[in-house]
Amino acid sequence: MPPPPSPPQPMKPPNKPFLFPKTQSTVLPDPSLFFSQTLLSTPLPTNSFFQNFTLKNGDQPEYIHPYLIKCSLSSLSLSYPSRFFNSSFIYQVFNADLTISASENTNPGSQNPHFISSFSDLSVTLDFPSSNLRFFLVRGSPFLTCSVSGGGGTAISISTIHAILSFSSNSAQTKYTIKLNNNQTWLIYTSSPISLTHSLSLITSTEFSGIIRIALLPDSDPKYEAILDRFSTCYPVSGDAVFTKPFCLEYKWEKKGWGDLLMLAHPLHLRILAGDDSNVTVLEEFKYNSIDGELVGVVGDSWSLKTATVSVNWHSVRGVKEESYADIISALVGDVEALNPTITTTSSYFYGKLIARAARLALIAEEVGFLEVIPKIRKYLKDTIEPWLDGSFSGNGFLYDAKWGGIVTKQGALDSGADFGFGIYNDHHYHLGYFLYAIAVLAKIDPVWGRKYRPQAYSLMADFMNLGRQSNSSYTRLRCFDLYKLHSWAGGLTEFGDGRNQESTSEAVNAYYSAALMGLAYGDTRLVSIGSMLAALEIHSAQTWWHVREGDNMYEEDFTRENRVVGVLWANKRDSGLWFAPPQWKECRLGIQVLPLLPITEILFSDVGFVRELVKWTLPALGREGVGEGWKGFLYSLEGIYDKEGALEKIKNLTGFDDGNSLTNLLWWIHSRADEEEEGCGGGGKDCWFGHYCH
Repeated sequence: MPPPPSPPQPMKPPNKPFLFPKTQSTVLPDPSLFFSQTLLSTPLPTNSFFQNFTLKNGDQPEYIHPYLIKCSLSSLSLSYPSRFFNSSFIYQVFNADLTISASENTNPGSQNPHFISSFSDLSVTLDFPSSNLRFFLVRGSPFLTCSVSGGGGTAISISTIHAILSFSSNSAQTKYTIKLNNNQTWLIYTSSPISLTHSLSLITSTEFSGIIRIALLPDSDPKYEAILDRFSTCYPVSGDAVFTKPFCLEYKWEKKGWGDLLMLAHPLHLRILAGDDSNVTVLEEFKYNSIDGELVGVVGDSWSLKTATVSVNWHSVRGVKEESYADIISALVGDVEALNPTITTTSSYFYGKLIARAARLALIAEEVGFLEVIPKIRKYLKDTIEPWLDGSFSGNGFLYDAKWGGIVTKQGALDSGADFGFGIYNDHHYHLGYFLYAIAVLAKIDPVWGRKYRPQAYSLMADFMNLGRQSNSSYTRLRCFDLYKLHSWAGGLTEFGDGRNQESTSEAVNAYYSAALMGLAYGDTRLVSIGSMLAALEIHSAQTWWHVREGDNMYEEDFTRENRVVGVLWANKRDSGLWFAPPQWKECRLGIQVLPLLPITEILFSDVGFVRELVKWTLPALGREGVGEGWKGFLYSLEGIYDKEGALEKIKNLTGFDDGNSLTNLLWWIHSRADEEEEGCGGGGKDCWFGHYCH
């Protein structure tokens, strides 16, 4: 007889990811004003390209390339912006070139101005319940696309702050051409005939339902008009960025209508758009102006973007020559001796810098074979990291905010200014990047500790690195990283007229680099792959938009002549000043784009010609009284890329160091620079060897 069937086993509950204790923040805005009810149960974006639409009255503009878009109570305005510039800053000027609304309020009971019904990596959909209007705001679309609903149709009005000089339509009444007295020509396309009439600054329609598309005609040029005509019938409603394979990103748009899809690419897109991608056609002559460089037409439903590979290493690329070990070890012994596990700061940022600084010492000790200091560093890291992971640190700690879905600090949950605004989602990748670096190193040198605290480590990482879109996720998708611009935004839930902003690109690189190192420590190849790729994209973006080369044409000549780095980069502005220093403090402007000094810094500053320009531009600032020794260290480290001996002498004469840096780290950096005869090795020493076997 067969044995009796065994009783059904209870299903083992899946391992739930670790969450820090929940808190009710007193400083966060209410997301329910602008997100649809269906979205409120999911984690919400906090640093996104459309964040202004969700804050205060939701009426500050956002830059949805190539237009500035602004919402008011029942209307949406679009502007093809002009630029104001001088030697200190550049910004795009918003003028309400066209404002679209329903002629009558179709839903008088609605108090809400607009709400977000859906969003994706490359788009956001805005609904105006009082007007039967839905706008598909898809980044890089030369057309603004609006869906008009309503039982018997809705009468539309389009106003302008300019005067209408001429107004004409095709015979089918599905295309109208409007010329304004500011030299702009706008084209309106509709999915079915519409009857439009106009006065000096107002266009009105009879009842209509269907799709309206509006596009600026670049330079009012007829040859561009034929292109817009051809692609007017196919419209995107959303777009996603898909991580397909290492160092590859694919854009895929959901489209409606018929024909091929026309979108716009910024300069970095064009640089990494896969040349072998037969799915797309680049229309090199079809261009719109932008603060981010010319936007060029690309035809295709999906794009494949391939970035140069970045090899994430614990140690320097070339290694340190043995004759330099003694110099480094001498400093290392002193720096390790001075480690004090009683850290007085309670700031998540400065605390993170201190523990990451100590972790650097452990890796340098490995690299120069001086392992006897590692037990002391390991104990220091355990004593300083564990209190933040187990909640026993008295001065501060990590908590979970369920309202937006993310980590906040104890101090930040009560004070929006504490921890540089961490509690309102500012700078998450900066602070957590330092923690991840220290955790990754400790997990490497003490795998037992690493396994014990892996749930907490992954929770910190997922706060800004989560890739999932599931509604049951605890964190929004890639909190800080902008998958259209291809860099991060540090600015969180604060309304700014110029959109999100980011100051330090090097701290952003550190965040993704540290996540990749954590992947190495835990044997997580997916995390290594995604962290490395985001670090590579952040580096590309820094070199494209933050690093300003002499004679470059990305920005206006006045600005380029006076600046070698952008201070704060905003969605809609470039500023030479910093949050903490005026434009004249060039040593700070350089330093904040270098720190923390790491093996990957070499890739960020791989253009030696630019490094020479940057150092030459910064050096005169050291003549000012009161320049901090810590900032000098970063300047000398860049100087060491092309003048090892000169920089070494200056570093040895420093009397102080940045709180995230050390004499050991500076000496390690200088002694791991290439000698002149080694230069030209492309990726440098160790990375070059495989090249011998690839022919």
